[in-house]
Amino acid sequence: MLPVTLVTGVGDTTRGAAAADLLVPGTVLVEYDVSELAGGSVVRTARTTAGLIDREVIRMGHPCVSCAMRGSLVELLRGIAAVEQYQAAVVNVPGAGDSQALAEEVARDAAEELQVSVVLAVVDPGSFVVDVTGEDLLRDRGIPTAAEDGRALAEAVVRQLEYADAILVASGQSVSASQSDTAGALARAINPQARMVARASELAGVRLHDPDAAEARVEPGAVSAPLMEETGPVRTLVWSSDRPFHPERLYDALEDLVENTARGKGTVWLATQPHARLGWDSFGTNITIGVLGRWLADLPAERWSEVSSSHQARSLFEWHPEHGDRGSYLSITGIGLDVWELRRRLDGCALRADEEASRLTDPFAPYLEGSTAA
Repeated sequence: MLPVTLVTGVGDTTRGAAAADLLVPGTVLVEYDVSELAGGSVVRTARTTAGLIDREVIRMGHPCVSCAMRGSLVELLRGIAAVEQYQAAVVNVPGAGDSQALAEEVARDAAEELQVSVVLAVVDPGSFVVDVTGEDLLRDRGIPTAAEDGRALAEAVVRQLEYADAILVASGQSVSASQSDTAGALARAINPQARMVARASELAGVRLHDPDAAEARVEPGAVSAPLMEETGPVRTLVWSSDRPFHPERLYDALEDLVENTARGKGTVWLATQPHARLGWDSFGTNITIGVLGRWLADLPAERWSEVSSSHQARSLFEWHPEHGDRGSYLSITGIGLDVWELRRRLDGCALRADEEASRLTDPFAPYLEGSTAA
């Protein structure tokens, strides 16, 4: 079985250097030139330490990174495995690429021949903090992607980090020790389970990827409990409440709640949406609150499998005699966060005992219409 390492990151230079560091005798490095993506073509190459062994121009009717890699990458890797003269493959995933989709495709279509051994996220400390706290879109940074891809840069970077098994904070002459330390602490807070490495070559021959654990890290509605709440200027608040949110107070406070944050995630109980288990997803100042499904308390036991395993596990320990598994659980991470003030603001958004949900106006309702759980 051929071990495959996926190298991700939005910076072409730092990601490329990390992928090249893994190119040793017996390894094949697969790379993509997506500079002509908008025109509908991508150049894929495969090389060893001895030189180029494959080059293909991939043409697409719908120009996007996923279309360029879907199917054809697994086919190439299976061919490399079939030769039986290579010990490993490394894939340099383009900046807008989806490492989770690629790993799942390998597991689904070639489980007997290929095995994802490591997913590595490469962080550029010179821009990382701005990347994950700003409002730029992928296209604003000139990262080739589909014309309709409106993702925020922060979302792309954070999702790569959260799915990764290992994180490399790249080094550079123009980067200060303080920048590197802050970037490393923030990356570690976003994905506390990842292994931090100083060089990509540390991962040669190592198997870290656990598909179930990786999926759990990116599961909608799950919180991220940091190893430490404070590392330098990095702060994480883990907050919970067994009272529902007051919809208007929460709606009015959203902008302030995500100020100076890099990542927020969790489950939301809204007083005016008692049957909808809502998810909080924020990347920098970009925030989405959407329906995850129903609460366990509203489902017969035979349908509990429809709800994520992590939520089921939490509910076993925190089941309330009145409202069951209903509750809000959030983790919010950022640089220089005033954790006390953030907690105070969230507490203030909870419904008070003297307030009735039936009398409230719900500004979230228009965004949740059409969901069977809302």
